[in-house]
Amino acid sequence: MFPAFCTQACRGDWRRQHQTRKLEMLRFWRDGLERQLAALNASIHTLQTQIERDQNEAADPS
Repeated sequence: MFPAFCTQACRGDWRRQHQTRKLEMLRFWRDGLERQLAALNASIHTLQTQIERDQNEAADPS
């Protein structure tokens, strides 16, 4: 008879490790997306500020 390559405990450990790796990967992706979102929000804010400034200058030429 051949010995079992992976016992029930081994399978449980593998599942836990797999889930941990998956969680780390998803967190890594989320961190990258949060950085990109922060950059987009900063760009939007800058453009809105520039548009408002240009509108104020056009309305009140000094």
